[in-house]
Amino acid sequence: MKFPTSFVSTRIKSAAINLKLICNVTAIILSYYFFNFSAFPEKILTIKKIIIMSYQNISATVSAADLQAVKDAIAVIQQKLPFLVNLTADERKSILKTGPNSLSFVQNAQQAAQNNPDIFPKSFDVTEFTSDVTLFAVLTEINTAVAQLGSSIDDTRMAVGGEAMKEATQVYTYVKTAAASTPGLKPVADQLGQRFQKASAATPAPTPAAHP
Repeated sequence: MKFPTSFVSTRIKSAAINLKLICNVTAIILSYYFFNFSAFPEKILTIKKIIIMSYQNISATVSAADLQAVKDAIAVIQQKLPFLVNLTADERKSILKTGPNSLSFVQNAQQAAQNNPDIFPKSFDVTEFTSDVTLFAVLTEINTAVAQLGSSIDDTRMAVGGEAMKEATQVYTYVKTAAASTPGLKPVADQLGQRFQKASAATPAPTPAAHP
């Protein structure tokens, strides 16, 4: 069976990258055990970054029509759930917590209440309890789906943001270098450089070590 040239090329590149990673890891570990290099921890962090960042470079677009469709879909969800509330910090503290096993517990309690209605005082509304349990189950299902989507969106946003920040830093470096010989670029370089000045100002200076 003859494979397409692009397929073979991709496979070869992938194998080469994996082989290079294995060789680097092996070399660093051997260096640590035989030479005890002080830079070993930093090398391990580099390896972790390489292994963790296994996703492919993200190259995608969202059209204005698709963006509007997403916003419209979110608006529909909000319209279908008009009873949603926003709890304050104190309200969150005062409410009984619902862990992973809470849904099965309240559903079992609901079944017990429905099967034994005569044991409850009139002040206990079994119908309202049943309604709360049903809504809790529905919102749990919705929350799981939304949380998964939100996590994927946030991870992708972070990955793309990291790519954009890396590229923007390269642009700043090129502009800053070219500003020395290209008229009109210095204001651009200064504007881009403000981001790094703010970052430096936000980082506290290291506290000098106390002398005994």
